[in-house]
Amino acid sequence: MSEHQGTTQVPSSVHEFTVDCDGERLSAVRAGTPGTGPAAVLLHGAGTGSKERLLPLLSAFAERGRHALAFDFSGHGRSTGHLSELSLRRRFEQAVAVIDAHAGAGPLVLVGFSMSGQTVADLVRHYGRRVASVGLCAPGVFAAAAWDEPFGDGTGPFTKILRTPDSWRNSPALPALRAFEGRAVLVTPGTDTVIPPEVTRAVEEALRARARYFRFALPYADHKLGLWFRDHPEDGRRLVTELLPG
Repeated sequence: MSEHQGTTQVPSSVHEFTVDCDGERLSAVRAGTPGTGPAAVLLHGAGTGSKERLLPLLSAFAERGRHALAFDFSGHGRSTGHLSELSLRRRFEQAVAVIDAHAGAGPLVLVGFSMSGQTVADLVRHYGRRVASVGLCAPGVFAAAAWDEPFGDGTGPFTKILRTPDSWRNSPALPALRAFEGRAVLVTPGTDTVIPPEVTRAVEEALRARARYFRFALPYADHKLGLWFRDHPEDGRRLVTELLPG
């Protein structure tokens, strides 16, 4: 069982539920009414990331009349499992399980933080034109060879691939984002000590190829944009406005 992280109280308008997937029980929340336009799915980052810091953004979508979902990947927050056993493939499969069971059959708005930039791109490739908008918040992309590797303890194959110079350049995320034709918002902090600037430039170049692209700069923020939006709800509402079609 993962350790519970954070002490954010769940608002009464947000409903908690669980999803059994991949041998784990995933803790999830929803807000808004299903079937009212595109469903928004919010995906937290790695490390100590969890859905709790995304609750204000979830509520911002619901305030605009949208159905919104967020969940803890296994090994995070209130979900079962161990972070060392998680992988990019398992993250993708867990996101698909939550979306297929609870997001309805309509259009999707996908918002990913840090490592979930890769997961959003994987979902774009999987769902195709069903994805109406993507929000990429200080996104990371990863080498194809890293897909199946467990994250481990920081000394295994996943970490070695990440530390190989320029290994990210063959990431399947980049062609997936290059082919995307919906609305795309790239959120960049003023200071990012996690994502190299050349990765951000490559993601931006990919999004400029076909998407209706907008860059949302937050000059006083750092890499942890989930915490920024939690503490600056006006910026969260602006992100929601940029992402919603029409």
